Amino acid sequence: MGYIQDSAFIPFEPRIGRSVSLDQACQMLQVSRRTVYNWIREGRLRTIRTLGGSQRVLIESLRQATEGMTGAVQ
Repeated sequence: MGYIQDSAFIPFEPRIGRSVSLDQACQMLQVSRRTVYNWIREGRLRTIRTLGGSQRVLIESLRQATEGMTGAVQ
């Protein structure tokens, strides 16, 4: 997708489907909401803000967090 501005094509990728709510992240990681907030603060999870001000967790950071969790447990 994209749009035209001043005769130049500017690429645009929608962000829909690339993030989940904090509650969904809790369920996916099987941790508490407090743990998710701590991981966001520590930089283990990355988030975005919606136009309405809600915080959403990027799916890619969830994948990296779960890989880190499974790699640490032996």
